[in-house]
Amino acid sequence: MGLKDTVGRQLAPRIQDLAPGLTTGFVREALHRAIDGVGPLAPAAEAAAKQLTEQRGNVDRAIHEVIENNVRIAGAQGFITNIGGLVTMAVTIPANVTGLALVQCRMVAGIAHLRGHDLDDPRVRNAILALLLGEEQVGELVKKKKLPATPMALATAPAHDPTLDTTISAVVATDLITRVAGKRLATTVGRKIPVVGGVVGAGADGFATWKIGRYADRELLPRPR
Repeated sequence: MGLKDTVGRQLAPRIQDLAPGLTTGFVREALHRAIDGVGPLAPAAEAAAKQLTEQRGNVDRAIHEVIENNVRIAGAQGFITNIGGLVTMAVTIPANVTGLALVQCRMVAGIAHLRGHDLDDPRVRNAILALLLGEEQVGELVKKKKLPATPMALATAPAHDPTLDTTISAVVATDLITRVAGKRLATTVGRKIPVVGGVVGAGADGFATWKIGRYADRELLPRPR
């Protein structure tokens, strides 16, 4: 386990003490806002449909653009919330966690929509959240039977299991807080130059979002509309 993961796991409980809402509820709220739209961000399906029109109906190209667009947004919010160093860490970690969850949910929901999945379906919503964990983490959780199946299998399960809602939300919340907290401390302590921390944070958030987008692209198979 690297420095980032180690300090992240140590900080995660403290961050939850500082911001009790960052447990499970904020993950569902981020997903809801990503799908319905918030502020300048259009609803996930609407943004995805726009890309499909621009790419003249080519789904693969539209998905590529959805990923690239949200990677840029993730990088921008990562830069903004990573400037300030250790003094502002307690404030900016909740902001970064919420922002990253929103952007990544929006991207994956857009991909799901382009592949013909119903974003109002609770099974699909659980699959979207599971995809935020990344392929390696999902594989480990399925192997340990902490997740019943892969995201695609969750999205197409015969029936919705309500108990999964809380389970997946909790796992995603912990994972996001751990990654963001670990990244923040590692970059800030290692560099001791807050602005450099912002640049590193932007790159880390953008790259993490790109990896999740590529995973969602591979995992979410087309469904008949």
